[in-house]
Amino acid sequence: MSGTDRAGAATAPAAASDLGERERAAVRDLILILADSKRMLGMRYADWTLGAPELEAGIACASMAQDEWGHARQLYALLREFGDDTERLEHGREAAAYRSMALLDIAPDTWPELVVLNALADTALTVQFEALTDSSYAPLRQRCEKLLEEERFHLAHGSAWFRRLAGAGDRARAAVADAAQRVLPGIMQWFGPDSERARFLLEAGVVSESADALRARYLVRVEPLLALIGVTVGGEPDFADFVEESRRPRAGAPDDDVIARLRGDRNRVFLMD
Repeated sequence: MSGTDRAGAATAPAAASDLGERERAAVRDLILILADSKRMLGMRYADWTLGAPELEAGIACASMAQDEWGHARQLYALLREFGDDTERLEHGREAAAYRSMALLDIAPDTWPELVVLNALADTALTVQFEALTDSSYAPLRQRCEKLLEEERFHLAHGSAWFRRLAGAGDRARAAVADAAQRVLPGIMQWFGPDSERARFLLEAGVVSESADALRARYLVRVEPLLALIGVTVGGEPDFADFVEESRRPRAGAPDDDVIARLRGDRNRVFLMD
């Protein structure tokens, strides 16, 4: 990085070409991880536009899905600077190429499971984006303010429903607790290890906090909710089979059917000669 800004600090890179080779690869991976996770979470919300327990909840799911897909598209657009074909990223990849949160691979079957994704998985993404608000990579930093503003509604919705279900009786509380216990290990793993690659992004100013610090901040954010259902998070994440470049376990992928739906396979045929 070179040059100075109005405060005399190093000028933030304005394009991928301004990044060093190692920075460029790591930043590109991070953007794709976030974009794919946003896109997949949007699909999980969209699936509950019909079937939510209240009309207002279904409308909220539609709104959150629209937000997530908009965020994903903005992030994919950044990858043109890295030589990626955004049309292929959105409509040409197979399921195994996706870098979305592994816990989003499986669709939530019940409303409590969707609420847990809203309250816990969406919050994890927000915590990661908060660490990018002062990013040294200007294009990524510039996307964060509006994105985080829109995420406030998601967090409020997830928290309100989580609290409502936790207080709705033993059956609802148990369903939320079971879903939370299933997804929390994956969320804690998703932030990744404090590896050399992660430290490089931190030292380059791309992110403002280490993976361990983000995990700790995430737990502070969600512990009041977890206390309502008697769930605690203990132990260190298992990274034995974790691929840092994709932030996923080595095995597993989203379902082929949901990726076909994300690509719009059934109806894109009408756009072709």
